[in-house]
Amino acid sequence: MSSILRVLALCALVAGCSAQPQPPPQPEVETISEANGAGEFISAPVETAPKPYDVRTGTDWPEATLADGSAAVSCELDYATAGDGEPLADLSFASVNDALAPCQEVGLLRLRYQGKINAGFHALVERVAAVADRMAIGKRVLDIDSTGGQVEDAVKAGDAIGASGWTIWVREGASCHSACVLILGAGDVRMISGPVGIHRIIRMSSTATSRGQLNEELQAVYGRVKEYLARNGVAVAVADMMMAVPNRNLRLLTAEELLEYGLDGTNPAQDDLDRLQLMRKCGEDFVRRRDAFQRNFDRQCKMPERELEELNECGLTLREEFGFPDATCPDDSPMSEFDVVRSAFFQRREPAPEVSVDERGSGETGSLADATSASGTSGSP
Repeated sequence: MSSILRVLALCALVAGCSAQPQPPPQPEVETISEANGAGEFISAPVETAPKPYDVRTGTDWPEATLADGSAAVSCELDYATAGDGEPLADLSFASVNDALAPCQEVGLLRLRYQGKINAGFHALVERVAAVADRMAIGKRVLDIDSTGGQVEDAVKAGDAIGASGWTIWVREGASCHSACVLILGAGDVRMISGPVGIHRIIRMSSTATSRGQLNEELQAVYGRVKEYLARNGVAVAVADMMMAVPNRNLRLLTAEELLEYGLDGTNPAQDDLDRLQLMRKCGEDFVRRRDAFQRNFDRQCKMPERELEELNECGLTLREEFGFPDATCPDDSPMSEFDVVRSAFFQRREPAPEVSVDERGSGETGSLADATSASGTSGSP
């Protein structure tokens, strides 16, 4: 066979082979790599996490339950007289919306929570804040009583609280222990009468068999806790103190330590933001008087074993010495949530019946004025 024919036959053979059907290409699988020892890697498909539902915009909220805890909503600050309000039936939009509706006129709500810090608590504060935003309820008090719970859920709930403007109360008879301290750190203002305690974090799902392994696991957790405390203006030394207290024990923080570590009174991180905004909005004199009030409040009102009701009364009396509530910026004045309650009370009052000149006579004017004055005092929380 000539060389030309051999070349043609070879080309035909190659063409015939190339014409055979090829198996379809395998779809590419997106992978991530995780270190497993020195130089060894494990690849696994990436699972797309479901997109979180934004409760601030929609009403078809996903199901959430309030396990190991109970919540109630009140539009009053005077818990000694008015109690803790109406129990919250569930965490659906309709339930939360109905519970907050009476507070819309007042512009203030008090959320009483007793129980564990967990995913249900996170959903609770997030959803109450979302509805409060829609109703323009600007004054929010979290009246908490908790012995702790899950650290991860506390961080999530704390971030939600820090972004939505809450005052946090730990009143007499209540306590705030363990993971609850992280919630306390997130408040714009903290008013404390009950005990606050810390202890070591423990991972119930840990597989550690040595101190070294346990420490390695906990360091990652404490790293996140320290970042959380720092962004909320709380001293990271609190996390270090937690490490030294066995989980079965509890270290109660003194009133001096609560102030020193940034867990009581005005949140230092929020205070920096407020000062910048208030300087522009209300003026330098307002900020100077506000700072002076806060210093004197810490010295004169925050006495050991003082009940929260007494603490509030002391602050309300003291602030008058510094010109509060301020006529120009009443809503930004210290303890302005009490002014909101009083203002709403007077707006809800029915007008006094008109009395003709012939009916009241010369001596009735004084008695009518006295009655108005007396009824005004009854509106104090």
